[in-house]
Amino acid sequence: MFKGSIVALVTPMQPDGAVDWPALERLLEWHIAEGTHGIVPMGTTGESATLDTDEHLAVIRRTVEIVAGRVPVIAGTGSNSTAESIEQTQAAQSYGADACLLVTPYYNRPTQEGLYQHYKAIAAVTDIPLVLYNVPPRTACDLKPETIGRLAELPRIVGVKEASGDAARVTAIRACTPSEFCVLSGEDALTLRMMQLGATGTISVTANVLPRLMSEFCEAVLAGDDARANALDARLQPIHQILFCETSPSPTKWALYLMGRIDRGIRLPLLELSEPLRAELRARLETVGAL
Repeated sequence: MFKGSIVALVTPMQPDGAVDWPALERLLEWHIAEGTHGIVPMGTTGESATLDTDEHLAVIRRTVEIVAGRVPVIAGTGSNSTAESIEQTQAAQSYGADACLLVTPYYNRPTQEGLYQHYKAIAAVTDIPLVLYNVPPRTACDLKPETIGRLAELPRIVGVKEASGDAARVTAIRACTPSEFCVLSGEDALTLRMMQLGATGTISVTANVLPRLMSEFCEAVLAGDDARANALDARLQPIHQILFCETSPSPTKWALYLMGRIDRGIRLPLLELSEPLRAELRARLETVGAL
């Protein structure tokens, strides 16, 4: 259902932390012009944890309005509260989002049965495609392939963003899900290997900074052009690495600031990229022609 380079969009902010709505519109238009295949507002990279509910839903609503059906919008509506996840998913559905991305409940550390019941409850009261999101380093919670297989039997659960850091998970997930169930990489540095194993694309942090390169890379992999895919992956790897030199999205937001795409706002407890890392980030951006 979803494929290619889907950007895990940053939320542009003014220096005081207020959402920068004009910058959001400019970013979205740039992504569409550069060939990005889909947009995820209010994922982890969008600082969903530090926007209040009204802001969270406003970003989703405005994104859907600006994109206007030109590419899919997969709204981040997950929470560690099932009731809140339902509320946000229903709201995104009412705004016209194409799907919702639902992170595993963080901090609670539910069992596999608890995870199944959480997602089942959301699917039971919504009519929008749902993409699971497994990111154990962020949540202290690991959605196992066999649980994904059970969830894939539910009619509205259509895919998973897999960010466990283990590319081989793709093989395990593919073995217990139907062919139409989509697996998306959640680890930029592992995307090539994950797509070779059956993922159809990536929900990407790097796409914030290099949208055209990421879209061309994914298109090359999907087309079976191994030589081009490998060459583009080699160019992208240094950027994948530097964008995680500190907690994401701090490096990504600083990169976009250097590129003149956004202001330097970010919300506590995250900080601007540390001074000692800024020169290396600039150098790598220059190497790939982003500056």
